[in-house]
Amino acid sequence: MSNCSVHTASTEFILTGLTDNHDLEIFFFLAFLTLYIFAVLGNLGIILTIQFGSDLQTPMYFFVSQLAMLDLFYTSIITPNTLVNFTRSVKTMSISGCAAQLLLFGGSATTESYLLAAMAYDRLVAIRQPLLYVTIMSNAMCRCLVVGAYCAGFLNSLIHISFIFSLKYWKSNVIDHFYCDIPPLFKLTCSDTFLNWVVILIFAGITSVICLLTILYSYFNILLTVLEISSSKGRSKALSTCTSHLTCVSIFYSTLMFTYLRPPSKYQQINDKLISVFYTIVIPTINPIIYSLRNADVKAAVRSILKKYFMPSAA
Repeated sequence: MSNCSVHTASTEFILTGLTDNHDLEIFFFLAFLTLYIFAVLGNLGIILTIQFGSDLQTPMYFFVSQLAMLDLFYTSIITPNTLVNFTRSVKTMSISGCAAQLLLFGGSATTESYLLAAMAYDRLVAIRQPLLYVTIMSNAMCRCLVVGAYCAGFLNSLIHISFIFSLKYWKSNVIDHFYCDIPPLFKLTCSDTFLNWVVILIFAGITSVICLLTILYSYFNILLTVLEISSSKGRSKALSTCTSHLTCVSIFYSTLMFTYLRPPSKYQQINDKLISVFYTIVIPTINPIIYSLRNADVKAAVRSILKKYFMPSAA
């Protein structure tokens, strides 16, 4: 117990970062900075395009804009601090800063799970009940789904944080990661973390089951509806509105579940750091690309906005 109590008075953590090689840190700094710039520009571009695109004022694009805001928010929780740490020889973070980062990032990631499920339900209503689509997916309904996603996400994160920071004794204040994350944080405590892992698995499991079942149910019924469409053009048009969402769902859930829904004995820190890079900075960067390059409506809205605001003489 004496080893555990040595660091009880510590007010900060030390992060090991991605690497201790200076040349690699320069490379990672430039790579992260480039991706972050693209993530900010891409997500802001999606938000502004939907805001000013008159043809994009539908429930589907309301959810897309919410996803873009969420991606922009949660990559900004991690990336700017990581960029600063690449320039430091000693990468420190206060305990309160670590708790805030865990709360905000965990809440955002869980919120995105529920938001992706809501988007799947939106596609189901649009394809299966097109005549009632605007009535069912009213503004009030869309806002309730988004608010519910945020409430569920951040309540889930708050429960985890309260359990994690109830662990009193620390063996070390060095976190083997480039940001505060749950698995490397558990390695610092002398307390039994079994209950914490049970809580994580239960709540992550509940979230995953609810969201994945909603998505699977929605797309199963979408598939049945599409198969009933006689024309190949009609089937193609119906499925084209789902491909972007399905791509985002596949990438998001595969990385997140691989990271958190594994027993502690299966964690390998080097691999987990690389996976963390993917879902903290890469996913928020590629989501706008998926929703813009694969979406004719968004591309048409961008051209219309450019003509209206930047090339009025060509309009």
